[in-house]
Amino acid sequence: MKQKILLLSCCAPCSCAVIKTLAEEGADFSVVFYNPNIRPEAEYAKRMNENRRVCAQYNVPFIELEYDNERWCALTGGLENEPERGRRCDICFYMRLKRVMEYAAVNGFDAVASVLGVSRYKNLAQVNRMAYKASEETGVPYLEIEGRKGGMQELRSRLIKELRLYNQDYCGCKPRNGDSQ
Repeated sequence: MKQKILLLSCCAPCSCAVIKTLAEEGADFSVVFYNPNIRPEAEYAKRMNENRRVCAQYNVPFIELEYDNERWCALTGGLENEPERGRRCDICFYMRLKRVMEYAAVNGFDAVASVLGVSRYKNLAQVNRMAYKASEETGVPYLEIEGRKGGMQELRSRLIKELRLYNQDYCGCKPRNGDSQ
């Protein structure tokens, strides 16, 4: 029996190759969008809609969880000046993966995977470390997915162009400087 997988996606450009590949392999999976780190909310909506569009392209179920930027800000407060791949990323990855694993447990998924480490700006080992921590706490298995090697980066680049995907120029957590957006 195939595992029913819940794939956490940060954005369409990072997830498109993985979504296409899993769909073509006949995997039993849904994509979940839980990204309370993305600011401002209009940017969040743009990325969410692009992700929904990619899922529709490959007939993959799409789930949007709550946009809880206030909670994200509370958890990462004081870390605004951390560099990319720093302690703020640990907290952010852990928060998002744990919430998705909690959702998976209640909704009949067998495992959670993510594309949070697909971007060259992210540290895949850091993402996986936070995922296994969340997995231990929730009891939901984490499935590592490689989204960069084995032709995946090339497929990703091609799909971004073919599907004319909106390709943002920052992760989502722009420095806040005390503003509410």
